[in-house]
Amino acid sequence: MSRVCELTGKGPMTGNNVSHANNKTRRRFLPNLNDVSLQSETLGRAFKLRISAAALRTVDHRGGLDAFLAKAKNDELSDRALKIKKDIAKSSDTAAALEA
Repeated sequence: MSRVCELTGKGPMTGNNVSHANNKTRRRFLPNLNDVSLQSETLGRAFKLRISAAALRTVDHRGGLDAFLAKAKNDELSDRALKIKKDIAKSSDTAAALEA
């Protein structure tokens, strides 16, 4: 399982541990990933995703998974999230066609 956020694309970064004596050794900064279930209002079901804590706050701020995916760039999303985004768009187009 890779350490990459499925919604934002955040992954591990590298840097240095710096001791008091100013010795430097390489280290990794890992993203704060959590397994969560997010509800899609359009599709009426929940999706299990592995996302960062910052992405979870952004999803809440934007008003849910559907609104987040509508604004998200396709190159940052994982394959699973991209499929969810396409399904939401397809369902929205179908609903709009039925209303018209």
